[in-house]
Amino acid sequence: MMKDIYITDYNCVTPLGFDVQSNWHALLEGKSGVALHKIIENHDAFYASMVDTQSLEKEFNSVFNGFHHDSSDFTRLEKMFLLSLKPLTERHNITEETAFILSTTKGNISLLKNQNTLPEGVYLSDLAKKIADFFGFKTKPIVISNACVSGVMAIAVAKNMILAGRYNDAFIVAGDEISEFVISGFNSFQAIGTDPCKPYDKDRNGINLGEATAAVYITSGLYQNEKFRFKVSGDSAINDANHISGPSRTGDGLFASIRNAMTEAKVSAEEIDFISAHGTATLYNDEMESIAFNRMGLQHIPLNSMKGYYGHCLGASGLLESIISMESSIHGTLIPSKNFKEVGISQPLNIITENRPAEIRYILKTASGFGGCNAAVVLEKT
Repeated sequence: MMKDIYITDYNCVTPLGFDVQSNWHALLEGKSGVALHKIIENHDAFYASMVDTQSLEKEFNSVFNGFHHDSSDFTRLEKMFLLSLKPLTERHNITEETAFILSTTKGNISLLKNQNTLPEGVYLSDLAKKIADFFGFKTKPIVISNACVSGVMAIAVAKNMILAGRYNDAFIVAGDEISEFVISGFNSFQAIGTDPCKPYDKDRNGINLGEATAAVYITSGLYQNEKFRFKVSGDSAINDANHISGPSRTGDGLFASIRNAMTEAKVSAEEIDFISAHGTATLYNDEMESIAFNRMGLQHIPLNSMKGYYGHCLGASGLLESIISMESSIHGTLIPSKNFKEVGISQPLNIITENRPAEIRYILKTASGFGGCNAAVVLEKT
């Protein structure tokens, strides 16, 4: 008999707060972490969503005071990972059958600045092992690094490895930080917007970068003291091999990912209650998504993008946005797609424009990224 796999706990560290509760309250009030920042000398300021370093240091020192480590032992990103993951490890046992999965696109890429040799910790495998060893994980860490679908794919990998009998449960932590490398990369594509981003809006002109970490606990074993549980009912990841950076004009990969995930979950388009879309606010991504959602008959389902609140957090986006989606379900509230005013896509979508109550049982979370990668998961509140 096939086991059911559930998300039963989560946490996050973002520019809007260092736990889920503070993030949720900020979102209800319409607050955004996106603001003007200047982190590269001799370059113009740009809109991004960044964690305040001083607040991060204070929180880290408060939480980890008394541990046998010095604050200087960890990079800024590693501190965010540790803060995200620590509450979950305190509430759930780590055994010899517990997986540890790290999702990131660039990891400690900032360590390469002004270096002639590769510093320790720049390899993603080394980063994952450092975090795993800190908490005492007994299994070899798994790294998911597949552009901007990494966070969603990590949920799928955990689910399928537990189903295959490799593990009993899993901790996932996902994260990326804004660095000069990331900024210059997106600048080379002329993809960074000159204003706060406006997903799906006719005046959108590009993304805002963001940074965050997020963590979830996934298990097949349920207990009485859980505050919530969301079944990972279906998942899929399809690469349409369209272009090194540009999304498919026909939405083939995203369409196939959604179709496969919904087929596995045994849900129809009419049963989906809410879509947490990728919504980067680039012309081609938003258009591609509108086409894919319409091909699946999902154009009437309430939909939002969280990029107006958090920016594009790369490897953390999919996991963070899944967490916020589950919070929406728990609180029975749909959060608007920030900065959206007038439709700027060719296909109709039911874009949420204000806080409103809703019963949310089935969530569709999607993501798309460079290299033609696409992913989708269906989460069911039980």
